[in-house]
Amino acid sequence: MPKKAFCSFVPGFMSNKLVNKVKAGVLVLAVVAGIAAYIFYRAFYSSQIRLSDKSKLIYIHTGWDFEKVAGMLKDKHLIRDPKMFRFVAEVKGYITDVKPGRYRVVNGMSNTQLVNLLMSGKQEPETINLYNIRTKYDLAGIIAGKMQADSTAVISYFENNDSIKRYGFNTYNVIAMFIPGTYTLLWTDSPRDFFEQMHTNYEAFWTKTRRKEAQEAGLSPMQLSILASIVQGEQSLFPDEKPTIAGLYINRLHKGMPLQSDPTLVFARGDFSILRVRNGDKEIESPYNTYKHAGLPPGPINMPEASSIDAVLNFDRNDYLYMCAEADFSGRHHFCITYKEQQEYATKYHRAENKKQIIR
Repeated sequence: MPKKAFCSFVPGFMSNKLVNKVKAGVLVLAVVAGIAAYIFYRAFYSSQIRLSDKSKLIYIHTGWDFEKVAGMLKDKHLIRDPKMFRFVAEVKGYITDVKPGRYRVVNGMSNTQLVNLLMSGKQEPETINLYNIRTKYDLAGIIAGKMQADSTAVISYFENNDSIKRYGFNTYNVIAMFIPGTYTLLWTDSPRDFFEQMHTNYEAFWTKTRRKEAQEAGLSPMQLSILASIVQGEQSLFPDEKPTIAGLYINRLHKGMPLQSDPTLVFARGDFSILRVRNGDKEIESPYNTYKHAGLPPGPINMPEASSIDAVLNFDRNDYLYMCAEADFSGRHHFCITYKEQQEYATKYHRAENKKQIIR
C-alpha cells in the first residue's frame, strides 16, 4: 500500500514543476518582448531631437552619402543615438536614398520623423529679396548666398551669352530680366532654374498693356527698362519726380541729344561712393558714358523697380530738356527748358557742394 501511494504522488509533483517552468519561460519572453518593444519604440517613435530653439536648418550637399549625413547630424548634436538612427534609416531605406537639400529639423522629432523628412526631399524654401541692386555682380552674390551653387558658377551663367540668349537677353542687359521683389527658391536650384523662374516672372510683368504703352512711348520693353534704371538713378527719394524726369529724357531722345546723366558716369566708373561727378568723369571711355554717346546705354545701370518702369510708361509730356539738383540737398530737382536756366541752378548747386566740402 505505501508503495502504491508513493507512485500515485510522483505524477502530480512533476506536473506542478512543469507548470512553473512554463510560467517562468512565459515571464522571460514577456520581459524580452517588453524590452524589444521599448527599444523599438525608442528607436522609431520617441523624441530624439533636442534643440535649444524650436527648429534648426540643416544642409545636405549633392553627392553626400549616408555616412556624411549621419556625421553632420552627430556633429550638430541633432541625434542622441547614432546607432538607433542608423537602424531606422536602414529599415526605411534611407541609407541608399539620400536627397540633397535644405531641411528644417523641428525640436522633439523622432528618428522616424527625421528620416521621413530627409527621404521626402521636402526642402525649406529660401526667401530672396531683390531690391536696390546695381550690378549683375551684386545680383549674383545675393543669389549665390541662397543656393548650393557658389558665386563663381552663378556669375559664369550671367556672363555666358549662350546661357542667357535663350531668354532674349545678353550679358549687358540681363539684369533687366529681374524685376525687384521677394521670391523663393530651393537651395538645390541651379542658376538655370532660377533664371527660368525670373524669366517667367518677367513675361508675366510685361503684360499686353505695358507693352502697348511702351510702344506708344516709342520704346521697346528693353529700352524702357534701361531708361527706367537711369530715372531711378536720378531720383530714388521722391517718386513723384520720376515721370517728369522720364519725360525730360524722352524729349532728349527724340531730339537726338545725349542724355548727359551723371548716374551713368558713376556706373561706368564702377565706384558708387562718388558723390560729385567731375568734368574728368565725362571723358571716360565707356558705352555707358551718356555725355559722349547719344541714345541709351547698352544695359540698365541698376535693377529698375516696377514703380520706375511704370513711371516711364506714364511719363509726363513736358518741354523740359535740363534739370539740376536743388542746392538744399533735399534730393529734389529744378526742371528747365533752357540751358541758361539750368546753368544758373548748377552754379548755386556747385557753390553749395564747395561749402559742404563735397569734393568726390
